[in-house]
Amino acid sequence: MPTTTQNGAGSAATQSTRRGRPGYDQDTVLNIAVQVFNKHGYDATSMGTLAENLGISKSAIYHHVPSKGDLLRLALNEALAPLEQLGEDERGLAGTAEERLEFLLRGTIRVLMERQPYVTLLLRLRGNTEVERAAMERRRAMDRRVAELVVAAQKEGSLRGDIDPRTTTRLLFGTINSLVEWYRPDGPFSAEAVEENAIAMMLDGLHTRNK
Repeated sequence: MPTTTQNGAGSAATQSTRRGRPGYDQDTVLNIAVQVFNKHGYDATSMGTLAENLGISKSAIYHHVPSKGDLLRLALNEALAPLEQLGEDERGLAGTAEERLEFLLRGTIRVLMERQPYVTLLLRLRGNTEVERAAMERRRAMDRRVAELVVAAQKEGSLRGDIDPRTTTRLLFGTINSLVEWYRPDGPFSAEAVEENAIAMMLDGLHTRNK
């Protein structure tokens, strides 16, 4: 039994031990939860299913997060936060519209490959909860930013003006998002090769004819 001192230090140590009792920290719980969400679907995953996959009790999960919804919120932020940071990076704010567009596209590809399970979860959202709807709106904001850059690059004359910018934006993200279905870190293609091939395919087809 731990010794409890008058200042409560022993009690605090006990609480800390209990929080670590399952053998997981919050990041580990989150990583496994995302795998389960992607396998079964968020709606179909119960806290009991999560506990079974974690090998701990449901009550032990609550040492790390208050609810399943909080797990989803944290998981989606793992995908959305680095994507949003791209728009705040000085390289995404300076230079020509085409340069800024290329920076955002490259960064999006890298985030997807580095955080593939989290982005997969983001792309499979159905909008059934407030957490999902908020995440989807954040994603749409990034779509709008890319569309605006496509329009700006067309006005600059660096990208073709005969292609609808909204359609172009959907096709760009469609190409990038397809990576969740086939890219594997241990596969035959390096992350660098995938990035270069994707950028070449997407942007070369958008350049004005005289480039």
